[in-house]
Amino acid sequence: MNAAPSPIGPRGPGAQGQAHAQAEAVAIAAERRWVFVVAAIIAVLLLMMVFTGLHWAAMPPSRVETVDINTLHLKGEFVESNLGTAVDADGKVTVRLIAQQYSFEPQCIVVPAKVPVTFRGTATDAIHGFIVGRTNANTMLVPGFVATFTTSFHKTGEQLMPCHEYCGTGHEAMWARVQVLPREEFLARARPGERMNCVPR
Repeated sequence: MNAAPSPIGPRGPGAQGQAHAQAEAVAIAAERRWVFVVAAIIAVLLLMMVFTGLHWAAMPPSRVETVDINTLHLKGEFVESNLGTAVDADGKVTVRLIAQQYSFEPQCIVVPAKVPVTFRGTATDAIHGFIVGRTNANTMLVPGFVATFTTSFHKTGEQLMPCHEYCGTGHEAMWARVQVLPREEFLARARPGERMNCVPR
């Protein structure tokens, strides 16, 4: 009587073990590739950090302006009578402001629409910052330094300008307003040598 064929054939335990070993080898090779990729990314990031740090240490930014916070209100660009919006002799619009716990001075700023506006600001006591509505007007104000940027406002109306850097227990109440007027209306209100601001609501 012939014996039944053995269930152990080409797909027996030996073949299964070999297939398992091959799958394990493929997985290990894939893991090694990812280890090299991640290590390369980390190395590139570290090199970028070192290069950037050394580069800026040797070549600091060209526009670093400082100001004496002890005499800020007494003399210089940021005396109270010089704060607000001004139309300079060359026709450029400049806004000067100060941040202090827990308010901005001036409390309400008026600017023209669709005209480049240069903001110049500083802080008296702690790091503050501000952002104007949904615009790209966004900066930090650091005591002892003057922050400068230029932007344009495309929509007229009034927008909130909150402090977005935590500056103490009154931080949540620190905000100002920016009124964006049509260009013609703004220029009609502007007077040479005068600083413009609006009455806060």
